[in-house]
Amino acid sequence: MSARVTPAGDPRWARPGLWAVLALAAVLYTWALGRNGYANDYYAAAILSGTRSWKAFFFGALDAGSFITVDKPPLALWVMGLPARIFGFGTWSMLLPQALAGVAAVGILYSAVRRALPGTAGHAAALLAALVMTLTPITVAINRDNNPDTVLVLLLVAAAWLCQESVRTGRTRTLVLSAVAVGLAFNTKMLQAYLVVPAFAAVHLFLAPGTVARRLGRLPAAGAALVASSAWWMAIVDLWPAGSRPYVGGSSDNSVWDLVVGYNGLGRIFGGEGGPPGRGAAGNPPTGVPADLPEGFPRYLPGGPGGGGGFGGAPGAGRLFNDILAGQISWLLPFAVLALAAGLVLAFRGSLRDARAALLLWGGWLAVHYVVFSFAEGIFHPYYTTAMAPAVAALTGIGGVLMWRAARRSRTWAVLLAGGLAVTGAWSFAVLRRSPDFVPWLAWAVAAAAAVAAALLLIRLGGRARRLAAGTVLVTGSFAGLAGPTAYALTPLGSPVMGTNPTAGPAGSGMPGGGGRGMPGRFLEGTGADGPGNGLPDGAGERPSGEGTGDGSGASGPRLIRGGPGGEIDRKLLDHLERNQGGATWLVAVDSAQSAASAILSTGRPVIAMGGFSGSDPAMTVTRIKELVSTGRLRYVLPGGGPGGPGGRGNTEALAWVQANCAVVPAAEYGGTGDDRPLYRCG
Repeated sequence: MSARVTPAGDPRWARPGLWAVLALAAVLYTWALGRNGYANDYYAAAILSGTRSWKAFFFGALDAGSFITVDKPPLALWVMGLPARIFGFGTWSMLLPQALAGVAAVGILYSAVRRALPGTAGHAAALLAALVMTLTPITVAINRDNNPDTVLVLLLVAAAWLCQESVRTGRTRTLVLSAVAVGLAFNTKMLQAYLVVPAFAAVHLFLAPGTVARRLGRLPAAGAALVASSAWWMAIVDLWPAGSRPYVGGSSDNSVWDLVVGYNGLGRIFGGEGGPPGRGAAGNPPTGVPADLPEGFPRYLPGGPGGGGGFGGAPGAGRLFNDILAGQISWLLPFAVLALAAGLVLAFRGSLRDARAALLLWGGWLAVHYVVFSFAEGIFHPYYTTAMAPAVAALTGIGGVLMWRAARRSRTWAVLLAGGLAVTGAWSFAVLRRSPDFVPWLAWAVAAAAAVAAALLLIRLGGRARRLAAGTVLVTGSFAGLAGPTAYALTPLGSPVMGTNPTAGPAGSGMPGGGGRGMPGRFLEGTGADGPGNGLPDGAGERPSGEGTGDGSGASGPRLIRGGPGGEIDRKLLDHLERNQGGATWLVAVDSAQSAASAILSTGRPVIAMGGFSGSDPAMTVTRIKELVSTGRLRYVLPGGGPGGPGGRGNTEALAWVQANCAVVPAAEYGGTGDDRPLYRCG
């Protein structure tokens, strides 16, 4: 046996290479993770509440009193919440599971790609794919955050692995398990999980072993498994008596079904009520985002080349290449498309059945995501694109290795691969030059490396010179493709990610109007969150002098001190509410989740978000608030300050009742000023 091969038949470099990539992923996803604090307040408050109440845990309630849920299913919250229950709520207990899920996704992708090609080629493709996914900038950012996308990607990559196995073996069981994994992914972000289903079903139907009848016969079992694993939590919640469970946040009628087809379904594609649309009028922010943001916060621009309204830019075929998204996901998109097309030609010529199936599966995954993400007119955050990273990585690995092998034998394929490297280098150069002060020499180094790699591919050499040229092409080509995303991927390690909209790259990238790497979120004292490069005005996130640090939450880590725009509640007011809560279940009722999450994390006590995330949910009715006040479960109401405006868009009648039947607390009682929004005492 060759000294270059292990007893198992694998190249000797394969296993060390895999462990090195996994170690790199672990470092990127966990380095200085503690500085991210509680990341996205909205989900952090729900996780903290779940450690105080199993009812809140199961339903995914924002508050431990279970008044309203977050606007997503709770599976990702459970992944973070169980360690928080065991080890105590804090930054590491919440965010480390996310980082580990990201590392696991890289490992599963490696395994899936390795099975697509035989022998050494499979290991090389797998290692390249794993490295590309590890270094995808938006993937690094989201894996250091508590948004549900990390768990979504892990489950979908696992589903892809199982689907590939079902195509290879023809077993119904693995196809059913793939459907179950997609169903579990549905319970993280609902219909986004189903974007992979067309590719999975088509690949199994056309390429799995057996007759057409047998292949068709396996699909109903998989479909039943998909429905059951998707709908079980939804069915329990919707069948549960509405009066004894929390309101379903994000819905218009207190049902999960409405959340699925509305806010988290068609509303994401076509826009509408329930959250900020993907585009808005010139110069105006999306719905639900204050128009009078403080100086220094991101501005919202009309759609157009390189810009766009909303969080992800204007819908259109070029959205993923605009100034907001290009540095997050697009670096290798052109090469991945070329690798897909070339790889399919080579796989069909070479009778590589497993490679054909893998290329069609990952190509279908990428195509559907590209269309939906490019043209969606509803809410669209840059971090959604992390779901494209596995497909881009797999296609780059499989197609890239097939093209490399063909280029060694054929001048035609050498020219095609040289063109692919040249385009990749040129696009990387263009993206890097959009931020000319960010590692200014790197764009030119990338361009030079791409030129060297392309030139050497076009020169026909022999003997030792040919081997030397091949090694040089591998080094310079890899640098041309990966140096740019690597530079962007390292930036989240140097400063806190902004939890509500985590992105990577230099200040000015990843947000409309060049406002930094994310929407304003919650910041931590002593973390440098208000330092250079985060796009915040001077002094944002600083604690006023003389405020205490105890928060009563039982949380470890730095003390939280600010929320996003309209989200913060004055510390003196919170102290007053804590002193006077008495036997009430909830500390106070506020308009929206921004204010509620801020108060929950600062005090560790339940707070009602009457209007849910955006302030528009009709969760608080007159009947409901009367009942809460009359039974002594709620004593204080603090309207205003949320994105829905005073009282919130969904609760105007309840606010009118409060104003008519509750007493305004004099600001002097809690050390406020006459300019403060009024606090009402009821009962």
